[in-house]
Amino acid sequence: MKYIKQFLIILAISFVGELLRYLIPLPIPASIYGMVILFVGLMTGLIKLEEVKDAGKFLIEIMPLMFIPAGVGLMTSWGILQPVFLPICIITVVTIITVMVATGRISQWIIRRSKKRGKFDE
Repeated sequence: MKYIKQFLIILAISFVGELLRYLIPLPIPASIYGMVILFVGLMTGLIKLEEVKDAGKFLIEIMPLMFIPAGVGLMTSWGILQPVFLPICIITVVTIITVMVATGRISQWIIRRSKKRGKFDE
């Protein structure tokens, strides 16, 4: 019963994200709205971590399984994707490198800043 309640909380937040996507005319996916709502709820204490922790862990554990339909969709759409395959690969590689560099730089900056303030324990 605990898992059902936790899953329903996550599902309700996802539903609110879907509603916001239709109400707010921005090109933001509903899942982003849902994640922001869940994040704000957890940070403010409106949602307790214990209320969603186990269901969240379960969903993360089965996440690779969720990519199977997307992979099958890519395979069935090969005829459409073939002409733009090279540009997509280049964009993907450049994006991955950019995200890795930006994440590394920001992490280093945060660690240096924390060390200067004496709040970083190694």
